[in-house]
Amino acid sequence: MSDLIAAEVFPPGEILREELEARGWTQTDLAEILGRPPRLVNEVIAGKRAITPETAKGLGEAFGTGGQFWMNLESAWQLSKVRDEDGDVSRRARLYEKAPVKEMVRRCWIEPSSDVEVLESRVLKFLGITSLDDTPELRHAARKHTSYTGVTRSQQAWLCRARQLAKATTAGRFAMTHLEGGIDRLRQLLPNPEDIRQAPRILAEIGIRMVIVEPLAGTRIDGACLWLDKHSPVIALSLRYDRIDWFWFTLMHELGHIKAGDAQHLDTDLVGEGALKEEDKPESERAADRFATEALIKKTELDKFIARIRPLYYKEKIRGFASRIGVHPGLVVGQLQHRGEISFAHNREMLAKVRNAVTRSALTDGWGCHPPVEL
Repeated sequence: MSDLIAAEVFPPGEILREELEARGWTQTDLAEILGRPPRLVNEVIAGKRAITPETAKGLGEAFGTGGQFWMNLESAWQLSKVRDEDGDVSRRARLYEKAPVKEMVRRCWIEPSSDVEVLESRVLKFLGITSLDDTPELRHAARKHTSYTGVTRSQQAWLCRARQLAKATTAGRFAMTHLEGGIDRLRQLLPNPEDIRQAPRILAEIGIRMVIVEPLAGTRIDGACLWLDKHSPVIALSLRYDRIDWFWFTLMHELGHIKAGDAQHLDTDLVGEGALKEEDKPESERAADRFATEALIKKTELDKFIARIRPLYYKEKIRGFASRIGVHPGLVVGQLQHRGEISFAHNREMLAKVRNAVTRSALTDGWGCHPPVEL
């Protein structure tokens, strides 16, 4: 009896009945052996009562099988009675591994459904793929805190939403010859935070679509440059940091990628504490950083300012320098923080917030705004 293995799933009571017959025992005999009421034995054999750990231990001692044998019979029997949902649980698990479904529903990117097949079709449509084994065509060079390879499911969903919004916007035909003129026009907006609202229009006029997508939890995305086709570049911003220096640096950084002809690009950890070390970045990233820095404040100008007043970075001196070169003081503070000349807590009041200004003019998803954009 100790070598018995259940090859098929049977009610434990049937096995128990056979064992009683093999030994010539009655149910009453077994009840007395176990020291349990006859009714308990009868209900177990009839399948009206489940075998508890205490009963399993007693049966194991009575028949020399060990209690685990009877617990395994009971578990297998109970599992066999659970209705097979045709793999719904495993399908749903794969779906949630592929995309942040709960967040996508919350952000109204897809409609919810209790039917896993319907939910899967909506996720696949959103990602632009036909199977969970496929990967969305979102080639990019990634800047991340730990690795430049791969993309997380949340980053992937964010990029897909940015692409989706971009398709719903309009812009002129892009030509590289128009880019420098557009950047010069953008530079004229640097002194006043409210003028940022003009940036999406200026970009659209030179053929660049600009969209805003609030980041999903854990994405750590600041901006992305991608192309709908060879004539339709897109800049997507997350406004992960609502500060004027972040906005302009990220925008100019992405314009640097467009100017360099980088096809599709993802950026993370551009500013703030915990940003990537310079030596850890690919050359394309360092080049885009240099372009953005120079486009906002000439390096020679900032070098001379630092040499002249270091370490006494008084507010009036920062404001005076910013006014002289035609930028907002927050851009100077951001550059000084990035260089390590001042701490990230220094002069934070100069880092004007810009989200309200830019989201009034750019197609925006997030912060309570869910545009009904269809794929």
